[in-house]
Amino acid sequence: MNNYIVMQGHTYHEEKELGIIWSPQQDKGGNVPHSWLRMKEVQKGDRIFHYVKGFIVAISIATEDFKTAPKPSILQNHSNWNNEGYIVKLDYHELDVALNLKANLSEILSLLPIKYSPFQQNGDGNQGYLYPCNEELAIKLLELISELNIYQVNQEQLELSIDNVRRTERNTLIPVIAETESEMKTKVRIGQQKFRKALMPLWNSKCALCSIDLPELLRASHSKPWKDSTNEERLNPYNGILLCSNHDALYDKGYIAFDGQGRLHISSLIEPENYLKYGLMPRTKIDLQPENKPFFKWHKKFIFGKGSMEES
Repeated sequence: MNNYIVMQGHTYHEEKELGIIWSPQQDKGGNVPHSWLRMKEVQKGDRIFHYVKGFIVAISIATEDFKTAPKPSILQNHSNWNNEGYIVKLDYHELDVALNLKANLSEILSLLPIKYSPFQQNGDGNQGYLYPCNEELAIKLLELISELNIYQVNQEQLELSIDNVRRTERNTLIPVIAETESEMKTKVRIGQQKFRKALMPLWNSKCALCSIDLPELLRASHSKPWKDSTNEERLNPYNGILLCSNHDALYDKGYIAFDGQGRLHISSLIEPENYLKYGLMPRTKIDLQPENKPFFKWHKKFIFGKGSMEES
């Protein structure tokens, strides 16, 4: 099961009425935008978050795999679109309370991928139609939606008003959210376990920087984070390094990095007089495999330094 975010805007009510999402195959110039081509990835059971004018307003479940289909008659007034397109049939579940993206931006910003993000850094939606939604982002969106739309009924409410009970009982979102969140968390947990198991022998079951070998203190650190990786990259043991919990946190937050030769780079955010405190030794060089290089370079380019002066 995969997750997507669809940017519908003025087409939401028309598509919801039909229980679909639809996009052209090509634009008038014959180009194929990635957000239209992605429609071909959607399969039965996939979850889709519906974004309309700054809000997530619904969650849907694909009832069939994508198909090619002409533009539905209800969309014929959109004359700037070609007639041939892709269609996915959906079971829509509207939210009682829509999720305001900008109001919750601080919760999701770190989970947005660098490439093909549905949202900009200021919370505005990007141009395009269908975007991927990684599991970590999906889980956070579900948590935020749950807080707004799933009602906890206590004994006092039971005594005062039966309306709250009826409201909860007919809320079709509850099973959708529960099942989706459970599947996403399971997928992430199993993936992380497989990744760690494959990573351990590549680094002799010890921290690459300080040689700590107590398993409980070791972390399987992704170089290219889960949110930015393909499914294959997420489980690729060369997309990572085994580090103790201290060095894992520094690597994950971009305070340290390694280049293609395995040399340690320390962010200028850490003062030289604090290197020893963090267990960092300048000019350290680790042993690595050729397969590590593209992932280390990616991390150094996109994670290390986070826009400040990068090297020390």
